[in-house]
Amino acid sequence: MKELWVPLSGAIAQQRKVETIANNVANANTPAFKKDQITFKEYIKTLEKGYDDIDIPNKEWAPEDFYHSYGAESAKVEVDASYTDFSQGQLSPSGNPLDVGLRGKGFLEVQTPNGTRFTRKGILSLRNDGTLVTDSGYPVLKPMTNPDEPAQARKIIIPPGTKEIAISLKGEVYADGEKIDALSIQEFKDTHALRKEGNSLFVNSKEDNYMATNNTTIHQGFIEESNVNTVSEMSELIKAHRHFESIQSVIKTYDQISQKGTNEILKF
Repeated sequence: MKELWVPLSGAIAQQRKVETIANNVANANTPAFKKDQITFKEYIKTLEKGYDDIDIPNKEWAPEDFYHSYGAESAKVEVDASYTDFSQGQLSPSGNPLDVGLRGKGFLEVQTPNGTRFTRKGILSLRNDGTLVTDSGYPVLKPMTNPDEPAQARKIIIPPGTKEIAISLKGEVYADGEKIDALSIQEFKDTHALRKEGNSLFVNSKEDNYMATNNTTIHQGFIEESNVNTVSEMSELIKAHRHFESIQSVIKTYDQISQKGTNEILKF
């Protein structure tokens, strides 16, 4: 029964939607998490053939004339793409003077074992050697001054014995009132070109995607919350589950029809 693949493709697509929404809900309390969404596309055989190709018998109709599928058994639905919603999350005070909340479209530039990455999660701390790092231990980088400058040389190191660290709205870092460095904040022409790596890191694969200007403000002592609306996501999750269950009922009906047809044939 080729028609079985029609509801089956819908079930696979809905399952993907359920998994995506469930991941959003699970990260509703993850600082700076950006929710994911997916889009669907539908392939309709009738539109490919054209309505003029539909053959209506010019005769006295027989019962079998009412069962023309016109290629409907080849229709399908599938996930077209997934994308990240980069809308601003609410800034909340953290009580940690090293934390930074970003307001705007910018990202902190950090160094990871896999190369330079970008994040909105500004939960920062100091290593024993004074290096400013994220909660995952990745060094936060300062702006590049030389195209050939290695990321290793761009670490922000707080001098020993510093009593007070201040970070301005522009990302300038001060140690006991003296400017020592600045946070590298990058904005992108197309944020949807960024690829998510884990729940808080992003990879930029286009060298020409960087913006020349930066309008992001840095708020010391704050962190950005997740942009997931739990109530809205739970509502979408319930709807997706109901759609999935409806499709399962269709598949079960096809299975019952197949079994009944087989049993009837065996009687002969």
